[in-house]
Amino acid sequence: MASAPMVIKNDPTLMFTNAGMNQFKEFFLGNGTPKDTRVTDTQKCLRVSGKHNDLEEVGKDTYHHTMFEMLGNWSFGDYFKQDAIDWAWELLTEVYKIDKSKLYVTIFEGDDAEGLERDAEAYDMWKKHVAEDRILNGNKKDNFWEMGDQGPCGPCSEIHVDLRSEEEKAKIPGAELVNADHPQVVEIWNLVFIQFNRKADGSLENLPARHIDTGMGFERLCMVLQDKTSNYDTDVFTPLIREIETITHSKYGQSEETDIAIRVIADHVRAVAFSIADGQLPSNTGAGYVIRRILRRAVRYGFTFLNTKEPFIYKLVNVLVDEMGKAFPELKKQQNLIFNVIKEEEQSFLRTLDQGLVLLDSIIAETKGKEVSGAKAFELYDTYGFPIDLTALILSEKGYTLDEKAFQTELQKQKDRSRAAGKIEAGDWTVVEEDSEEEFVGYDTLQTPVRITRYRKINTKKEGDQYQLVFNLTPFYAEGGGQVGDKGYLEAANGDVIYITDTKKENNLIIHLSKNLPKNLNETFTAVVDAKQRYRTQANHSATHLLHQALRAVLGTHVEQKGSMVHSGYLRFDFSHFSKVTAEELKDIEQFVNARIQEQLPLEEQRAIPYDQAIAEGAIALFGEKYGDAVRTIRFGKSMELCGGTHAENTADIWCFKIKSESAVASGIRRIEAITGDAVMQYFEEQDEQLEAVRSLLNNTKEPAKSIESLQSENNELKKQLEVLLAEKAKNVKGELKNEIEEVNGIQFLAKEVDLDANGIKDLAFQLGGEVENLFLLLASRQGGKALLSCYIDKELAKAKDLNAGTIVRELGKFIQGGGGGQPFFATAGGKNPDGIAQALNEVKTYLG
Repeated sequence: MASAPMVIKNDPTLMFTNAGMNQFKEFFLGNGTPKDTRVTDTQKCLRVSGKHNDLEEVGKDTYHHTMFEMLGNWSFGDYFKQDAIDWAWELLTEVYKIDKSKLYVTIFEGDDAEGLERDAEAYDMWKKHVAEDRILNGNKKDNFWEMGDQGPCGPCSEIHVDLRSEEEKAKIPGAELVNADHPQVVEIWNLVFIQFNRKADGSLENLPARHIDTGMGFERLCMVLQDKTSNYDTDVFTPLIREIETITHSKYGQSEETDIAIRVIADHVRAVAFSIADGQLPSNTGAGYVIRRILRRAVRYGFTFLNTKEPFIYKLVNVLVDEMGKAFPELKKQQNLIFNVIKEEEQSFLRTLDQGLVLLDSIIAETKGKEVSGAKAFELYDTYGFPIDLTALILSEKGYTLDEKAFQTELQKQKDRSRAAGKIEAGDWTVVEEDSEEEFVGYDTLQTPVRITRYRKINTKKEGDQYQLVFNLTPFYAEGGGQVGDKGYLEAANGDVIYITDTKKENNLIIHLSKNLPKNLNETFTAVVDAKQRYRTQANHSATHLLHQALRAVLGTHVEQKGSMVHSGYLRFDFSHFSKVTAEELKDIEQFVNARIQEQLPLEEQRAIPYDQAIAEGAIALFGEKYGDAVRTIRFGKSMELCGGTHAENTADIWCFKIKSESAVASGIRRIEAITGDAVMQYFEEQDEQLEAVRSLLNNTKEPAKSIESLQSENNELKKQLEVLLAEKAKNVKGELKNEIEEVNGIQFLAKEVDLDANGIKDLAFQLGGEVENLFLLLASRQGGKALLSCYIDKELAKAKDLNAGTIVRELGKFIQGGGGGQPFFATAGGKNPDGIAQALNEVKTYLG
């Protein structure tokens, strides 16, 4: 089987494919039937968060990666331990010709607390291949594999390889280094024997069928077969490393610091490129945030350790595509997008680093003593994305230390908040009646009799207690393909109603969320989808197809859909295009879609057509999606796409299409938000009301645009006159203030409230500074119910007396309930309490010594 996308779109429990088994979860859980019971594949995996998190190890050692390929062979209720063990040994020693003397195997030693015995069965099977002193016992952590806190699990048997020299082997036997994090004694293959199900209470029960799940790291296998002692010395990484050396004028293999940086960059560019190719762009939330964090980590290593202050990681994309584009054609197809997105992200983060350095300087300036607050460093990290290790490095260079304990406390608080907000506590499924397959009938009907087949209770911090219900069949569409899940209700025979608040899909189960359970779970209910919401949603979904067609017609066939969100109230569509869409183009796109609506094109649907046939007929497949052998196609006239969502029966049902906004999402990615149907009617009604309000303010003129132009012209003229008057006023004020300056400790000093705006005060301060030497000036004003403080200090005076205007206004800002900052010689602060001005003017004298 082909690799599934690395980015997971329709599984709420996972962001990324982190193991080869992810795409087969439904088979292990018994929620689906595989077409083949024996499968082999290579799966793109990403491990950067949650239980499987290798991010902080990457670069420091030679064998951990964020993105890696997992080679696997699978049995779904077919062969079991004997064949898995025999074939693994045959492949490694007879096909790949790995020296048997380099290999060790581990088996599960058992666990008394779990009531699990030692895997003597696997031990006996290994004995015919391996000497008994090379069959090692492994604990639950290393040799009992679990999908998660609940679900399929079982003992496993790992195969480890010892790549050390003969001299090293003579000193310490390899058996003592297995699972001890030695860089040359590493696990190469894990054979998992899935035979139990972990329940919510932690207990284990036997699965109805036993399965095999094996995973062998491709990069580690290359290391062994190419006779290397580091994954990074194999031809998987060496082309990237050579290119990094060339671009950054560095040399791999000469210093540990440089080597780690180069390894980090070589690893991370693969993870980011494959993620973008699979449809996940860097962003501020969810999976996009993870990708952004990986890329920024790479940029930071280049910035700090390779002295590279300009974007450069994007230049590695071409090398990566040349190397891996044949095996993974999605890289080749999305090459330009990957190149441009990474470049834009690098430029953005380097700007962030520059801003962070300025902010860090200001934090240092405010620090009393030599230890910088961990809370302040966390704010810099959390709000501005400034890496904490870079903060620590800069502080040490300047002779400061960081309160790392306080930083870790703040970080842990944030993690706890995030974990608590997203945590789902789920009970075990209670089976009401056996059912082999849940059928979706919602393409044809919004109401049907159903029976509940299973349910479980869940709890989240946001929603509290809820129930997940599974039916024998359902008219409710489960969230997927960008379309939101249906809402509606279940009605019992006696008229009792249970509301369905959302519908999602998890491990091939359609799950209906409800706050309550029916009183009698065993009766037949009527399932009713909220028709109004469904019709609005499917009109918006059909409009996205027409919009896609319009974009390709108006902007060019380079346009590809990069994401969508279809709600009942609006639609959002992301697409590839490397410039802002002009107003004229947006008008043409809108007219194109509305023309298709007016043509009253009927929906032409094919529910189960072979994938290859659908593509041959012109259907558009969306990038980053995984399709089965049989697919569903949706056609409206010349628009034809592969799609599992619900749609209008005729384009006339969309009624009208209106674009509300067009914006940039990332480099080369634009976003259009639009509305259809009664939302358009409401939009025009609101626009009409606003126009009438404007006309009313303009004495009901018939030409509001001309009246507004006239007002703008008059306003500009008045502004010019006002500027002249303010300049005259400032000139008079300057003369008065100059006479009020007094000498305090050899400093020309004045603190006074004036009736000028911020620009007037700044001009006045610099004019006085140019005429009066050694000047220390604090001017205040109140404008629109708010307070303003401006501090000017002669540059030579600031340097000689170690004064800083930025620090001074920040501290005085507390009197006006505000804050601010600036440069050592001029800074401003704003606040909401003008009554505090007098106290600030009085307090400033304390800085004169």
